[in-house]
Amino acid sequence: MPNWLTGRRAPTPETRASLEDPRVPLSDVAAVRALMQEWHGVDLPMVTADTALSVPAIWCAVNFIAGTIAALPLQLFRRTEAGRETASKDPLYAILHDAPNDELTSFAWRKGFMVNALITGRGCSYIERNKAGRVMNLWPLDPANLTVERLNGRKRYRYRDGAREVVYAANEVIDIPFMLKADGISHVNPVDRLKGAIGLCLSLQDYAAKFFANGGVPPLALTGPLPSPGAASRASSDITKAVRDANAERRNVLIVPSGHTLAPIGVDPDKSQMETARRFQIEEIARVYDIPPVFLQDLTNGTYSNTEQQDLHFVKHTLGQWIKAIEQELNLKLFTARNKTNYVEFNVDGLLRGDFKTRMDGWRTAIFAGINTPNEAREAENWPKHGPEADKLYVQGATVPLGTVLSPTKPAPPANDNDPAEPKDDAA
Repeated sequence: MPNWLTGRRAPTPETRASLEDPRVPLSDVAAVRALMQEWHGVDLPMVTADTALSVPAIWCAVNFIAGTIAALPLQLFRRTEAGRETASKDPLYAILHDAPNDELTSFAWRKGFMVNALITGRGCSYIERNKAGRVMNLWPLDPANLTVERLNGRKRYRYRDGAREVVYAANEVIDIPFMLKADGISHVNPVDRLKGAIGLCLSLQDYAAKFFANGGVPPLALTGPLPSPGAASRASSDITKAVRDANAERRNVLIVPSGHTLAPIGVDPDKSQMETARRFQIEEIARVYDIPPVFLQDLTNGTYSNTEQQDLHFVKHTLGQWIKAIEQELNLKLFTARNKTNYVEFNVDGLLRGDFKTRMDGWRTAIFAGINTPNEAREAENWPKHGPEADKLYVQGATVPLGTVLSPTKPAPPANDNDPAEPKDDAA
């Protein structure tokens, strides 16, 4: 029949025996993706550096690693012909060991750039030098205002300090990245890269908070005579208010209008294994930062023996790589090519100390084997020295100073048959 406005005949309506489009096969990936788009479109909470720290496991991991490295003694040594000695009179020793500037302590400075490295993926500090090239101060830099680039083959750092922009050379910035990309400049942001796992932690945390804040009542479906959308909206508001009032007044009975019923929606936390999932997320965060779960206060599978082994794992593998990265970066940036005498090193002996009996047995073996002097053992235990004799090496045996020659003992004379002291056997 023609349209009276256009004069054209209306199109013939399509008729088919099935709703399926014969032009689209059932194996078409795009069709399946369009059909399941709503299901796969996961809307997790926004993950940032601040929201990530609201996860207790991440807070514990970052605070524990950063605080442990910040608490380690950072010492400056000078190579000598006899070995090495502590360069405590060098001004750089006080900068590294005590305070990098007049605003921060060494502990706060090191913990700050380690927190940035573990959360944003990069920890940086500016090296302030005088005209002679000597280090005067170390100033932390905000990674959010820092851009690392390469110009004419050389790395440089552009830093936005308020309204002005400063450009630093590579040897003016201490740079500790979490992980570098293939170009050697860009870094991997652990929070951004693992936002799926962190977002799941936030979702479980939010769900648990809402569940218990609602008095342990799951989402409910209201069924009954609802003649209009307005009536349905008012009924929903009334039920929500009734649940909150019952929770506030600690009442266990909820009044439902006549002819209406309430039914829970979804799966309750017990069936969804929410507690198990939250504990598993602790293990996920432990994998992210390569830290044993026992240091995240998860003692589910912890025993006396395996906890001690996890302690060694933490020092050797987790802290070891960070300590090596920081030491090499400081030695590269703080000293010139002509200064090959001084170097920086962390002292991790305190983390490897055992109980009192184990330490004493170890020192006894080292002293009697001529490895350490008694005064070295006393100094390691923060005890005062005990005179010049305790500065000598000893060996097991007669316990005399190493190098002392003992006079050989004379062999006993052979027995004499005529010796009256020896009784004779008459029978012989």
